[in-house]
Amino acid sequence: MARNPGISKFYFDQRDYHLLHIVNGIVSGQRSRFEIQRQFFHYFHPRGIKEMAESRGLRIAYAVIHLLQSLESAEAGHRLKALRALRDEVLCSTSQELQMNTARVLIEIMKELVRTHGDYPRQLELAHHFRMAATGKPRIVRYFLKQYRLLEMPEEWNHLAFDDHVHDALTKGRKSPTHLIMDAWIKGVRRLRVIHYNYIRPETAAELMEAADTMGIMIRIGIEFFASFHNRHAQIIWVPRGFADSGDFLRFLEKSEVRNLMEEGRNVSEYQRGQVIDILEAFNRTHRHTINSEFGLEMAPLDPEAFMAFVGFGQASLLHLAKYIHLLLLPRMQERVAELRGQYADADEEKRRNIEALVDRMNRMDADDIHHRFLAPGRNPDAGGSGDDAPSLMQLSPCELVDRLSRLHSAYRITLNLSNMKVEDVLELLYECRGRISRLEIFNLKDFADCKVDHIPDIDRLQQSINNANVIQLKRLILEIISRLRETNDSLALMRIQKFNWILADMESLMGMYRVRPLKSRIGSDSTGHSRRLPGMGLAVLDTLPKRAQREVRKDEAGAYMVIPFYVQTFFRLVYGQAEKAGTLLSLLMYGIRAIPGLALAGRLHHRDWFAREETTKMAECGNIVTLSGFSTEANNGLYIKKPPGPGKKPRLHRFEYLRTNFKNSLKVIFGFVPAFLTFYLTHDWWVLACFGAFIWFGITGLRNILQSVMAGGGLRRSPLLQWNDYISWDRITDSLMYTGFSVPLLDYLVKTLMLNQGMGITTATSPVLLYSVMALVNGLYLTSHNLFRGLPREAAFANFFRSVLSIPVAFGLSELLGGVLGLAGVVQVDMILQSWAAVISKTASDFVAALIEGAVDRAKNIENRMNDYRQKLRQFLDCYARAEMLFPESEVLDLLERPRELLHSEDEESRRLIQVLIINALDLLYFWMYQPRARTAFGNFVRDLSAEERHVFIQAQSVLKMEREISQMFIDGILGQYFSKPLAFYLDRSGEYLKNIGRFRD
Repeated sequence: MARNPGISKFYFDQRDYHLLHIVNGIVSGQRSRFEIQRQFFHYFHPRGIKEMAESRGLRIAYAVIHLLQSLESAEAGHRLKALRALRDEVLCSTSQELQMNTARVLIEIMKELVRTHGDYPRQLELAHHFRMAATGKPRIVRYFLKQYRLLEMPEEWNHLAFDDHVHDALTKGRKSPTHLIMDAWIKGVRRLRVIHYNYIRPETAAELMEAADTMGIMIRIGIEFFASFHNRHAQIIWVPRGFADSGDFLRFLEKSEVRNLMEEGRNVSEYQRGQVIDILEAFNRTHRHTINSEFGLEMAPLDPEAFMAFVGFGQASLLHLAKYIHLLLLPRMQERVAELRGQYADADEEKRRNIEALVDRMNRMDADDIHHRFLAPGRNPDAGGSGDDAPSLMQLSPCELVDRLSRLHSAYRITLNLSNMKVEDVLELLYECRGRISRLEIFNLKDFADCKVDHIPDIDRLQQSINNANVIQLKRLILEIISRLRETNDSLALMRIQKFNWILADMESLMGMYRVRPLKSRIGSDSTGHSRRLPGMGLAVLDTLPKRAQREVRKDEAGAYMVIPFYVQTFFRLVYGQAEKAGTLLSLLMYGIRAIPGLALAGRLHHRDWFAREETTKMAECGNIVTLSGFSTEANNGLYIKKPPGPGKKPRLHRFEYLRTNFKNSLKVIFGFVPAFLTFYLTHDWWVLACFGAFIWFGITGLRNILQSVMAGGGLRRSPLLQWNDYISWDRITDSLMYTGFSVPLLDYLVKTLMLNQGMGITTATSPVLLYSVMALVNGLYLTSHNLFRGLPREAAFANFFRSVLSIPVAFGLSELLGGVLGLAGVVQVDMILQSWAAVISKTASDFVAALIEGAVDRAKNIENRMNDYRQKLRQFLDCYARAEMLFPESEVLDLLERPRELLHSEDEESRRLIQVLIINALDLLYFWMYQPRARTAFGNFVRDLSAEERHVFIQAQSVLKMEREISQMFIDGILGQYFSKPLAFYLDRSGEYLKNIGRFRD
């Protein structure tokens, strides 16, 4: 891959250019080729054999590109596969302390990388960011979280983050259902309610539910209906729930009563589309001329057919129309500004001010401004009809509509959308619907941005009065409503007084409706993804976020986040469970330990979680609910008169962070080596330590890291395909060497020489134990401090302090041993030699203990990762096995697995697919065994936990690898893409050896 000639060779790795090349290749039109090859790609494990065919960056890039660019309903299945693959790729990582947050950053960077196609410098910068974030280093990940305005979420993923009102592209949103779910997960949202108008397409519902299940998001699908209410419409959101899965929900939609309702809903949407077209025609007749006259433009009439093509699969809305008008208007305004810029130079002062004002108005004319100025119903009183011809569903009263909805499904929730509602409207609807309205959308961020929330405080008072059974407050509120209605001259308001008098007399019934199930609140963004002037998706309860994220919100001055004036009561709970199997020796031992006072919970599994009492949600001056996205209060079309619109701020590509990895690692080593060398050279008289002390010190650190990595990865029993250096992270070693260099002046000069020797007279001759104890404690504090600085978890940082404590007896023993050897060798002045080498001895002891402890910890992590890999493949295998049992109810599936060729060449497509998935499963297991650290140890532990029958079936299923000709053909046909030669050769060379090795575990 050729380098950009304008960038120095010292900057950016070849891997950055390669990632950029493959991403742009897919964006530029090669996606169809990849789609053909990827029909089975999501079955491959991210750490399996596909590592040999494609880089992780390419796999993530393909999934993100597919999700961003695909809106066709026919591609829903491909989008879901891409989302599953994306989830697996970003979450199947090793040795990452911020695994969830790293995954969020990786997807966000890849999205930006795809969107900036054509801006090569910016893309190169993003490619480097992606590779840096993929390392999972906490400090780097947190830097990018802040840069992309993503709040850090707890790694336990137990926070409370939600959005109760969002839209996808099938209504008036911008994103496909799968794309919407992906973005919600990136934001950290765990509960999502997607609103559709009048009806829901079954395929859309299935895509939403399956995508949410893939990402672990609790999804609710709400259908918003418009009920006739006092010469206007009340917006009623119906949320059917209680379904086992997407299939169960689809069966519900297939019921004749539900189908009839959805068909009537389609008629309502068609009617509303006609109203939008009426406003389009009104714009052509009136407002288009206003714009042309105001700005000196020649905007042509809008074409309704072109507008509907722009809407695509969505439901036509005024938001779509505003975006469409802005899309057509912007090029004309740019041409007009260029023309005015030519006139500006020769104009007098007054004319210049007029031109500047005109350009400023054009610059602020965005879709939101167009909607408010020209498309709002109040601006078009003659458009949209009288409403007498509205479909029958829209003519139902709220009570009649709720009656009909309640008969369709017993488990449902009704939410009242409070847009354009007053407190008297809400009170009347709650009473008329007899408690079946169970939720109020008490806060809508879109309405808040439009300054339409003056009615919310009174409605909040009403809700609190009902939930708290506060008769006095409720009575006072009803009397205020009656008094206010009497003061109006509106005949309809006067007619409603009798209704409120009746409610006043029947307050007990009203409160009884919500005595068992309180009236809960819902808070949503109403996000569509179209406008930058409106808040984006997502809200979170601030108390449930990490302390670092809470500080960031409180210190935010850029408007990235906003704490809304609502408070909800939250609780933190810690749930303990049994960790050991009953009756085992370990369980008996732990039973005895737990009998000791204060150790009742020792060794138990535990789960930490947050939960909120939703009925306590109320308005408060100091709220605890924060938005996860900011918004801009000013529009900007990039139109200027005094300065031409430039390309924007160019990336600074010659910064330290963009240095090539090898060069940067070398600088880090040098940066740490200089203080170490100078300390030894200037403070020691003996030439060995003066000249080679720093090399010895660095050698100890490097050897410790290498031994630790090899021990964790496989030790002496590693795979023959892996060399010792395959387990080593050189980036990790260079970081360690840089920090260890600064410990030399600290330990050898400041502590050993100045403080202990010269200040207190403590040496190896006078008090060796105290000397090594103080040096170990200071070293522990230094390790802890730089670990915290690097963003490592506090547990790991403080564990390094205690490792230094454990090194004290080792250092003392090593010193005594070395002194004894020197004494036996007849060396004089042993104490002086030991004093000179004291810091090196302490360092050796500390690193020796670290190699043992951290190597064991890394080994356990590798084994646990492999166990998780094997469990995932086992679940995939059991799904296939269960499907085979259903396909062949009269046959013994184990016998069929012994004749896989018959199934592979079967005329039944599903039978062939099952065998192909089993082959993929076996190829991944083969790769694990040969390439992944500690896979062989984990496999032995894994199969021992299976029953004898499960173990036999699991190992027997991998005999499909014997079909060399058929599997080779699958490789050639592109099951792993176009770069199949290496994995194919690996399979042919190693499958026989692998089958022989795992055969020993059969019995």
